[in-house]
Amino acid sequence: MRNLLLTSLTALTIMTALPDEAQARTNPLLEPSTAPYGAVPFDKIIPSDYEEAILKGIEEQNRIVDAIVNNPEEPTFENTIVALDRSGRNLGLAVLALSNVEHANGEPALMEMMAKMTPILSEQSSALILNEPLWNRIKKVYETREQRTDLTPEQQRLISETYLGYATNGADLHGADREKYRQLNSELSDLGIRFAQNVTNGMKVEVIEMTEAQTAGLPESSKRAAHAEFVDYIKETDPARYQRGDTAGYLITMYQPSVTPIFKYADDRSLREKVYRAYNSRNQGGELDNTTVLRDIANVRLEIANLLGNKNFAEYQLQQTMAGNPETVYNLLNQLREAYAPAMQKEISEIEEFARQSQGPDFKLMPWDYSYWADKLKNERYAFNDEDMKPYFELNNTINGVFGLATKLYGYKFKENKKVPVYHPDAKCYEVYDRQGKLLGLLYTDFFYRPGKAPGAWMTEFRTEIKDDNGNREIPFISIVCNFSKPVGDEDVLLTPYEVETFLHEFGHSLHGLSAQATYESLSGTNVYHDFVELFSQFNENYLTQKEFLDSFAKHHKTGKKMPQELIDKFLKSSQFGAAYACMRQLNFGMLDMAYHTIEKPLRASEDIAVFEEKAIEPVKIFDRVPGTMISPTFSHVFSGGYAAGYYGYKWSELLDADAFAAFQENGIFDRKTADKFLKMLQAGGTEDPMTLYLEFRGQQPTVDALLRRDGIKK
Repeated sequence: MRNLLLTSLTALTIMTALPDEAQARTNPLLEPSTAPYGAVPFDKIIPSDYEEAILKGIEEQNRIVDAIVNNPEEPTFENTIVALDRSGRNLGLAVLALSNVEHANGEPALMEMMAKMTPILSEQSSALILNEPLWNRIKKVYETREQRTDLTPEQQRLISETYLGYATNGADLHGADREKYRQLNSELSDLGIRFAQNVTNGMKVEVIEMTEAQTAGLPESSKRAAHAEFVDYIKETDPARYQRGDTAGYLITMYQPSVTPIFKYADDRSLREKVYRAYNSRNQGGELDNTTVLRDIANVRLEIANLLGNKNFAEYQLQQTMAGNPETVYNLLNQLREAYAPAMQKEISEIEEFARQSQGPDFKLMPWDYSYWADKLKNERYAFNDEDMKPYFELNNTINGVFGLATKLYGYKFKENKKVPVYHPDAKCYEVYDRQGKLLGLLYTDFFYRPGKAPGAWMTEFRTEIKDDNGNREIPFISIVCNFSKPVGDEDVLLTPYEVETFLHEFGHSLHGLSAQATYESLSGTNVYHDFVELFSQFNENYLTQKEFLDSFAKHHKTGKKMPQELIDKFLKSSQFGAAYACMRQLNFGMLDMAYHTIEKPLRASEDIAVFEEKAIEPVKIFDRVPGTMISPTFSHVFSGGYAAGYYGYKWSELLDADAFAAFQENGIFDRKTADKFLKMLQAGGTEDPMTLYLEFRGQQPTVDALLRRDGIKK
């Protein structure tokens, strides 16, 4: 990160020192890219290019929209709906380039740029929605759509989705309400970026030093990583000490690769508690406080919903989803609670009783104990822990294996291209080809944790697939970003099964983007209902327990031996042991999300967010709340990540993915005919109703039965 920033600053310095050269320079984001396949020219971009490209993109879009509005001809699908869909292509490319690199690198200059551009982009979005002449043309095309018998189903769906997208976002508002909606959207956008950046910066604030004794129980790989963190920390905060070579020590950061091994393996209970309290008390108070921000977000969302005629935000937000309304969401959450709660209580009781055998009869299981003692019990009961599988998941082999899944299912091939510019030295780029050898798109991978990088893992895109006016397909540029631990020295990078599962998950999203065969951008790839999009990522996770798949790559990094079936069986059984807890944890998030977005009165300034959260998750709570800890202030999915009133979608999609994989189990996990049907859903994007697509694939309505069987809840 620091090297890239210095490169950018150097470029800016040269431009200042040499005005003639500065005048001759062109913005690479405003010219046709000379990189292979027209890829983003990251090697030529400086921070100010993003701002200029975004502002120029807005100007271009406004010119196109003005031409649509001022067209004297009657509104048609072609001169209104298609023209509008095409209008933001260049703007979108600039925005995706900035937002994705900012998220992956966390450079201060880009974070400032993102904060500066976000309200401008929000204003542009609102201006389009509230452009009354444009809305009148859209409405006219929608009202006369049935007269156009020459339009394809995809074109008819584009009309309907465009109309609904505008109608549900304030286009039908009048007078002062239109300006009010604009102001609220701008405010919400600003709040969202503040929340996200507070979370990112909050990860950097807290660090905890460990003594050698406190590392007891940690795997050697975790100890080495913690020591490397300590060395980097001393180098930055105490250069004199670093120069003396006084670097013995270990450091815990608030990033998941650092804290997860503590909760699972550290024998020191007081250390686990200290880390738990630090990790779960982030963004409460101080400059990075999010409790006020999230309250404001919930209230602004309620105000938007009310303005558009809805009693709460969830009712408004769920209109264009498979679920459709809050009642259906709560029905799902409660159905899962009833099925999983008894199994979870049984798990908790068994773990606590197991711990008491060594800790004494008064031992009470606390949240910082669960992962540690659950892992111990799994190890005793199944002679398994995650570390047993790591030697078989060397990163390069795993990349080949995960890519190979798409080869086995869909015939896709992957070829690294080192000539395509990347935004960070850790990133790589691959060409992706279909069964017939036709280029599908470019796939960027960025696997390693680094300071400033946003936590977690995600798939995103730098360009969405479309077909141009001549029917030629513009290939997508897709990206997978993770936070795996970097190798120490020449050591192999070994992944935990959870990390491989994460990779499979994000790879499923990437296949959705790469496989797209839509004509219009707003219906392409992952532009589907949010409670449908996770089907394709979670489906891939099923292969983690399939030996036929694992045999293709999961070989011991030293001996080359394949992963034994016995170890796979133990992993499956141990996964089922924690399935009830994992489900209830997801229900905690889902219930909390719905609570914030079914309020019908604004949260008061005096409202205690901790009390609100505690009440919201009471029906699905696992442990009593630890004072000072909360989920809400770091709940990025909901308050800055696009999952407002939508977190239930993970469980909804999990129901779908278990049911879908059951079809493969019935016919063969690499069955060509079944895979071709599934591929059709991947290719369709949002061009068809998702339930129609699913019924065509499965031949029946999805049920919860396959999920319950997979998790061992139902035999």
